[in-house]
Amino acid sequence: MGVFMNTKWDYSRCLEVLNGEIALLGRIFAIQRAVREAVLRQEWTDFDWKIAEVKQMGLEFAELDDERATLFSALAQSIYGIMDSARNQFPPFYTLASRLPEDERRELSRLYRIIKIETLKMQALNESFLDYLNEAKTAASACIEAAFPARGGKLYNRKGSKNDQDLKSMVFNRHV
Repeated sequence: MGVFMNTKWDYSRCLEVLNGEIALLGRIFAIQRAVREAVLRQEWTDFDWKIAEVKQMGLEFAELDDERATLFSALAQSIYGIMDSARNQFPPFYTLASRLPEDERRELSRLYRIIKIETLKMQALNESFLDYLNEAKTAASACIEAAFPARGGKLYNRKGSKNDQDLKSMVFNRHV
């Protein structure tokens, strides 16, 4: 937030930032869905590239979100005067928005609501995907333990070296 410390309230810039966040959330959501579907279909081509793209977009979103928070702080300061910005002692967004002209309040509230809804949808998708991955990991571990009880849960690669027991990225070799 340091870059935006001296930011003054700017309704037009706030609209740009909120619309930018919404567009970025849409792109992140689409790529995350593609990653999820690729994992479910076991298609590993371009997998690392997709993950890297999601991470990059996450960084872009964080920058926009920092600017949004700074603009909201500037709005609070313009409405309520100087406040303790170091401790973020500002009223909630809708309290701030209620002090704006009606057309500005409606548009900002609409955009803010879209961001919150899209964020919740993405969070739900991610949580269900992580649950699926954890169940798959548990099932794979149980199958390996049942098939090879003498190994005591230890895995080995083709060359006979012991593999890490972390099955987060385990891929079975289909070719012998």
